[in-house]
Amino acid sequence: MLVRTNIVQFDSIALDCGTTLAPVDVAYETYGELNAAKTNAILVLHAFSGDAHAAGTDPDGGNAGWWDNMIGPGKAFDTNKYFVICSNVLSGCRGTSGPGSIDPATGCPYAMAFPPVTLADMVRLQKMLTEHLGIEKLLSVSGGSMGAMQALQWAVAYPDAIASSIPIAGTARHSAQQIAFNEVGRQAIMADPDWNEGNYYGRRPPARGLSVARMVGHITYMSDASMREKFGRRLRDQNQFEVESYLRYRGSQFVDRFDANSYLYITKAMDYFDLTHGRHSLSAAFENVRARFLLISFTSDWLYPTYQSLEVVRALRGRNCDVAYCELPSSYGHDAFLVNVTEQSELVRGFLASTFRERA
Repeated sequence: MLVRTNIVQFDSIALDCGTTLAPVDVAYETYGELNAAKTNAILVLHAFSGDAHAAGTDPDGGNAGWWDNMIGPGKAFDTNKYFVICSNVLSGCRGTSGPGSIDPATGCPYAMAFPPVTLADMVRLQKMLTEHLGIEKLLSVSGGSMGAMQALQWAVAYPDAIASSIPIAGTARHSAQQIAFNEVGRQAIMADPDWNEGNYYGRRPPARGLSVARMVGHITYMSDASMREKFGRRLRDQNQFEVESYLRYRGSQFVDRFDANSYLYITKAMDYFDLTHGRHSLSAAFENVRARFLLISFTSDWLYPTYQSLEVVRALRGRNCDVAYCELPSSYGHDAFLVNVTEQSELVRGFLASTFRERA
């Protein structure tokens, strides 16, 4: 199925930092049809480096969406039944306003003058988008990794606006290790002479630093088992291991589609996300939630390990929330939610069907 990315512009958005960003663009795609009662809408939220193109094929490059194996007719998010929405996050670089966007006050890209954003800001903009589409209540909000964090934020910030939440391979707050990996990536970018304090637009971008940042990140998405199976110690040529060649390729590929300043902004937003902030416990964060939940984690995911999902499950059950949880076996590491989708699809399909029967 061919899909095209749409862009809607809002007059302004108030940000957590106290600044108002005006105007603000949002890139989004939709799949399936909204029913007459507007009760079948599902918002899908992308991970750190994703975008609005979640499913189908774009007419320009012919690229499949990042969750195409989960969204479509007969798939987990069945577009014969549901109306699925996906938007690029605030501070992104794929159509939604971010550091590379033009500042109307100067006529130049914002660069590092773009205001700092939070995951709550990203969710606030998504809420504006769903209201623009005429949807008062979503059947579900779902995503993996950073998308899972936003799915939790939705349930907390807008308890009356969603019937269910499906956070996959996520967390309620980053650990020191997760922050540390993000900081290595940020330092790699800022150490690149071409970064130029973020003012590289129209010039040579900090490609070397961004490539290294992506290489580090990609290692965390895999597992020891998946890397051993995929590469082992095999040599590509006399002077290079296959894993070295692969990481360099992934790094250079990333540079072609992602903005280095967006990398800085989005990873900072992830690191500062903490549902317990200003509250005495995680359980307190869920005091007013009304959604039902399906949480999924994976055995080999060491970037967002199972204990972080279980922490959320315990807090929700402590509030007597409707919670289902499953840890799925996988050797793919954190990437499992994108790759190993057979069992995940069955869980999501059943959960959505029961939610639609009970809550729609």
